[in-house]
Amino acid sequence: SEEEYREGIGHIDVTEQLDLAIVAPATANVIGKVASGIADDALTTALLAVACPLLMAPAMNDRMYGNPLVRKNIAFLKEQGVHFVEPETGRLACGTVGQGRLAEVDRILEEAAKVFPAGDLAGISVLVTAGPTREAIDAVRFMSNPSTGKMGYALAAAAKQRGASVVLISGPTEIAPPHGVSIIYVKSAADMYREVMARVPASEVLIMAAAVSDFRPRVSSSRKIKKQEAPVSLDLEQTEDILSAVARVPGKRLLVGFAAETDNLLANAMQKLKSKKLDLIVANDILQKGAGFGEETNAVTMIDRAGNKIELPTLPKTEIAGRILDKVVELKAI
Repeated sequence: SEEEYREGIGHIDVTEQLDLAIVAPATANVIGKVASGIADDALTTALLAVACPLLMAPAMNDRMYGNPLVRKNIAFLKEQGVHFVEPETGRLACGTVGQGRLAEVDRILEEAAKVFPAGDLAGISVLVTAGPTREAIDAVRFMSNPSTGKMGYALAAAAKQRGASVVLISGPTEIAPPHGVSIIYVKSAADMYREVMARVPASEVLIMAAAVSDFRPRVSSSRKIKKQEAPVSLDLEQTEDILSAVARVPGKRLLVGFAAETDNLLANAMQKLKSKKLDLIVANDILQKGAGFGEETNAVTMIDRAGNKIELPTLPKTEIAGRILDKVVELKAI
């Protein structure tokens, strides 16, 4: 019957429309079988049928990994176009220490990304800022905002995936940095200003997604202020205007800013776009459900330097990041 026939080629079915096959962990046995063309179980049968790139992440005892036969099999498979993620050195399942530990997931994913052709930002240097800043009041207190950095980190990761060389300048967050991205941690607006300005000349695209404080205490104490000694008001001053300073740096680069507003969203965004000489501004109403600080989603309106508006519905921030980068690529081509 047709059903019985289909069951007979299940190992073919699972390989249809694959972009990449990953074997992790890849044992010495699996590596040897694939190198010899042996197909005696579900995995090896399927691997012989794949018509897409194959990536293997070996994991085994260190002496097995160093065995000449295993090395010969790996070398042969590399000659056939199979990609490998070298195992890490550390404590192994057998209790010994050596090279044979399965590579971390981030390393495997990074190598997987390298298998595919370069993206539309290949060779482009991108600087991203993310997260909040903290402006010290005394040794233990500070002014800040609820930004978690999720939007900026999503942008950095997406730019890296599209082939860019990415530097991420981050305020205090609890997010692990995207793999393959150079990260610089800062605390205050002054710190972020210094780090950004040092890297502007080498950057072709700047995406300023950080929620930088507009104000800081005019005077801060290096010691904790006791409650009974605390003033009833704080004397504030404006922080450095990073966007305006970046726009004044000589050279041609694409500048993206963000506007988080509670009132007159589009009017305020347009004013910021023009006054800061931006190429693109990403505006969002932080009072809108699903679009505020700390959310996994966002809903934004992008306005480019020509005044064109693109309104995006509530989407995961990872997808919003992709849409923003689509617009960046478009603007760079103009």
